[in-house]
Amino acid sequence: MPIEVTSRLSIPDAELDYRFTTSRGPGGQHANRSSTRVQLAWHIAGSESLDETTRDRLLAALGDTVRVDVDDHRSQQRNRELAAERLAQKVRSALVTKQSRRPTRPTAGSRRRRVEGKRRRSQTKELRRKPTRWD
Repeated sequence: MPIEVTSRLSIPDAELDYRFTTSRGPGGQHANRSSTRVQLAWHIAGSESLDETTRDRLLAALGDTVRVDVDDHRSQQRNRELAAERLAQKVRSALVTKQSRRPTRPTAGSRRRRVEGKRRRSQTKELRRKPTRWD
């Protein structure tokens, strides 16, 4: 079953590499004997489902291969589904283009408020000074 990343991009099963191993940590006989941990890998550089611009963007963001390890659940099937979701999320976030910041000028009101704040602060500090003598 292919992984739907976006409406335009899906990763075919033939390009995905699933490996199953035993989970680490406590859990007794079930964890020691059942291969429920899922390692999912996708080789971006060798993918035929990508166009050049998308491939270049993903290679720059994620490298040659994207890997996901999941051992959250006791069920291999549930871990498989989670691995597919996490891989899709990684690829999706790598495809998002960051909007460039367009510099803007301060508004007249913000300039006025800034100057008034400076003036008030100056008056406050001036009132703290010792009075000068006028002999």
